[in-house]
Amino acid sequence: QVRLVESGGGLVQAGGSLRLSCLASGRTFSPYYMGWFRQAPGKEREFVAAIRWSDSRLSYADFVKGRLTISRDSSKNTAYLQMNSLKPEDAAVYYCAAAMTNYGAYVPAKVGQYDSWGQGTQVTVSS
Repeated sequence: QVRLVESGGGLVQAGGSLRLSCLASGRTFSPYYMGWFRQAPGKEREFVAAIRWSDSRLSYADFVKGRLTISRDSSKNTAYLQMNSLKPEDAAVYYCAAAMTNYGAYVPAKVGQYDSWGQGTQVTVSS
C-alpha cells in the first residue's frame, strides 16, 4: 500500500513561487512514474507534470511553459513541483500520484494511468 502526502501549498501573490512536495511511504515504494495533477473548482482534474522515477525523464503540460519544474529525490521518496511566476489561473488543488505500470519511454499524463493519489494541497494565487 502506497501512501502519498502533499505539502507546500498556500496563498501567494501573482508572480510568486511555491514548492510542493510529495512524500511517499509504503513497504516497498518503487513507482515507475510520479505525476502532479491539479483540479480547480468545477473543472476536470488535469495533468501538470510527470517524471520517470528511474532516470528522471520528464513530461509537462503545454500550459507549464517553463514556469513549473518537477523533480524527485529517490533517497527521500519525495517528488517536488517548483512553481514560479504563478498566475491566478494556477489556483487549484494540486495532487501527486504514483503510476506502478511501466509505459516504457512514454510518460503517462492521464488520470487513469496513475494508481495511488495523495489527498491534495490547495494553491491560491491572488491577483
